[in-house]
Amino acid sequence: MADRRLCLITGASAGIGAAFARVYASHGWDVALTARRADRLAAMADEIRLRYGVDILTLPADLADPATPETLLTEIEREGRVVDALVNNAGYSLPSGFVANAWEDHRKFLQVMLTAPTELAHRVLPSMLDRRFGRIVNVCSVAGLLPSTAGDTLYGPTKSYLIKFSQGLHLETRDYGVHVSALCPGYTYSEFHDVNGSRPKVSQAFPEWVWMGADEVAEIGYEASEANRPMSVPGAPNKAISALLKIVPDDWTLQLAARHAGRLGRL
Repeated sequence: MADRRLCLITGASAGIGAAFARVYASHGWDVALTARRADRLAAMADEIRLRYGVDILTLPADLADPATPETLLTEIEREGRVVDALVNNAGYSLPSGFVANAWEDHRKFLQVMLTAPTELAHRVLPSMLDRRFGRIVNVCSVAGLLPSTAGDTLYGPTKSYLIKFSQGLHLETRDYGVHVSALCPGYTYSEFHDVNGSRPKVSQAFPEWVWMGADEVAEIGYEASEANRPMSVPGAPNKAISALLKIVPDDWTLQLAARHAGRLGRL
């Protein structure tokens, strides 16, 4: 329905992305869902449509293709819709080491994790500013606040970039009805660690109390966006880490990162 606002969510077929789709739909938003797995998107669309009665657009696509951001927004325009909210959630990791991964894999990773979210924000912002309404949530990570972890060398830096990008964009847009927030969860129950093959080691290395559910993380992200908070760190353990990082010397945090990598078998 064109009189309802539309939220575009990347990486929406599972985990935090799927949770965001349910959260926005529960608050009366129509949602546009994009991910690589068309079958999963179709199942998500059926579930959300039946449960919340909102309109769903499913847009199977691969953000590793540089043409995808423009293509996604063109398809949405063809449906007579505009993007009122953008959740940049798509992401993954390459934990087997910098040199061990081919450059083409790194190139695709940087396209998905850094270039695509930045381009999508750049493309949707002009109309948001014109309408004086918009929401952009960049799903970052507590990893973006820490030194990069050995073996997963590019993940932390891309998340750190998204945090800084979100903060700068928040300052640019806060007086124009556009809310930009960086959501920085820690360990979250999702398919993330199954996909990169680290589930057994991660599950053994970290106790249950440090983990959060994807639904809880998404709800916190939605609330932070509506309140126009530039950064949100869900969960008491993650908040404690965030606070400590402001006072602990850099060489200490680097050693903590090394211990973290060692627990995951990356050193």
